[in-house]
This record gives sequence, structure tokens and C-alpha cells, in this order.
Amino acid sequence: MKINELILKNFRNYKDLKISFSEDCNCLVGKNAQGKTNLIEAIFFACLGKSFRCNKEKELINWNEEKSKIILKASNDFREKKIEIVLQNRQKKSVKMDGIPIKRIGEVLGEIPIVFFSPDELKLVKDSPEERRRFMNIDLSQTNKKYFYLLSRYEKILDNRNKLLKSTNNKDVILDTIDIWNKALSNIGLKIFKERENFIKKISPYVEKANEFISCGEKLTVEYKGIDVNNEEEYIKRLEKNFEKDFKLGYTTFGPHRDDINIYLNGVEVKSFGSQGQQRTAALSLKLAELEIIKERVGEYPILILDDVFSELDEIRRERLLKFTKRCQTFISTTDEKFCCGKIIRIDNGKVV
Repeated sequence: MKINELILKNFRNYKDLKISFSEDCNCLVGKNAQGKTNLIEAIFFACLGKSFRCNKEKELINWNEEKSKIILKASNDFREKKIEIVLQNRQKKSVKMDGIPIKRIGEVLGEIPIVFFSPDELKLVKDSPEERRRFMNIDLSQTNKKYFYLLSRYEKILDNRNKLLKSTNNKDVILDTIDIWNKALSNIGLKIFKERENFIKKISPYVEKANEFISCGEKLTVEYKGIDVNNEEEYIKRLEKNFEKDFKLGYTTFGPHRDDINIYLNGVEVKSFGSQGQQRTAALSLKLAELEIIKERVGEYPILILDDVFSELDEIRRERLLKFTKRCQTFISTTDEKFCCGKIIRIDNGKVV
């Protein structure tokens, strides 16, 4: 799938934009705070249904305007795809796919798969397990809508169980009904665990190859740190075993919402002992491995988006990263034109010049 055209109305600092793209590499060039990342954010939002910068969608609407519109057109050899999103200050967003209104944003996921990397993605290696779960969830949701709905269901059940744990100081009252939530959590939680476990097994060789190529030989390995149960019965027993702790804390302490990924470089944990450069390369390798796992699952490469990445890499890593861009349609934002290849799109204060 290739993105052909993007239309923006009152999105961030773009009042009115219509732009077409090369099917190979597109370089967005301009000084800081001119709108390069805003344009990338619009593509990301259209493909995934959310922003990578904010949780409040109203922040995406141009200042003093009532609504904003994103229209993204894409195609491959077999089909065309059009996604249209309207954001409004006083109403919920509306989404159309190929002209047909859709109610659930999950229906958009995977229609135009993307892989996104920016300097902030260093959090994938350095920060809390939540960042690494987010990495797995986004990738799996783009190639498996069943997983997305499983995850949504799990989060609702988990929320209900946690509310029950906080609802009263009377332990017996909670014990009367918590079995319902334990059974529901175990059924869906085990499925999520197995999907993630399989994902890490499949992506691991690609991660190793990408890091070895980018870093000129260093060995990176990833390992899934998930729930250690084999069936629903064992899962329920663990929830029951943890009940006293859960009751005291007021939340559920066991389940895939606590999962993590261990990342090692040459046998040593990258998070604690890797240099800044090694951590950045490790995070980038995880993202580049996504290109291959998505291609394996859907039969074509996703769109690759690199936001202000090249200034953070040395010359050798930049050159090697650019070789990956030849596999798929790529969007690169940069302040320095010397890092550019393919079509150059110059941006100045929300306008293409």
C-alpha cells in the first residue's frame, strides 16, 4: 500500500493543504516548528486513529477553528483506500472509509499499515514496560483486528475487576462476585498472551538482523516476559493466589497488562547497561523488524515514517538506515537537506513552498 495524497483542513498549523507523494521516498524539509511533524502526525492519525503526541484530539484542530478534516488516499495493485476523519470541538469525531461511515476506529487499523520512528521512541528501550506493551499492541492490532478487539475487551474487564476491588472494604462482598471477572480475564488474557508470545518469536530474528546491519555486527536479542501459565485453570489460580495483595492495593497485579520485553545486547540488558547510541539503535532495530513482520503477515511492506531521526545517528548508521527505505514508501522529516533522498517537500509555516 502506498499513500498517494493527503488533504488537510485546519489541522494543527495547516489551514488548507493538498499534497501528493512519491511511491518511494518523501523528505519533508524545513526549520523547526514549521509543520513537518504535524504533517506526519496527520498521516499517523489517519492510519491508526490516534495521535502519537497528544490524547486530546481537540488539540489537533487549528487555533480558533471549530473543526478539522484529514483525507488520506492510498492504493496498491489491487485496491484503493480513502480514509476521511473530521474532528470537531463540540462533537465526537466522524470517520469514513471509502465513503462509508464507520463507528469503531478499530476498523481503520491495518487498512494502511505504518511503522513510525522518532527520537522519542527511545522510550521503547529505556522507559517502563508500558512502552513495550504499546509496541506489541500497535503492531499486532494492525495485522490482526481480532487481537485489537480482544485487547479492548480485556481492558474493560480489567477495569471492572479493579473497580470491584476498590468498591468496598468488605472482603466477603467482593469474593461473592469476583469469580465472574476472574474467569473472563483468564479466557481473554491467555489469548492475548499467546498472540504476544508468538509475535516476539517471529519478530526476534528480524530484530537481530536489523541491529547487526545497522550497528555493524552487535548482537541484539529480545525475549517475551509474559504470564507464566499454560491454561485458564492456572490463570484463575494465580488470580486467586494474588487476591489478598490485589484487595490491599485496589488493582489487579497479574495478567498481560503487566507483561514486558527483555532486550539484550551481546548478552547484557540494553536498558541498564547500553550506551545512548546502542539504546537508540536497539529501538530502531525493533521498528525496522516491524517492516518485515508486517510484510510477512499482509503480503506487502507498510509505510515507514522517520521523524527527525537522522540528526541522532552517526554517518554509518544513517547510510545503513537509508538502505531500508528502499524497501517501502518512506516519509522522512529533517531540518538538513543533506540527509534527503527521493522527493523533497519543503515546508514553511504550514505550507508547502
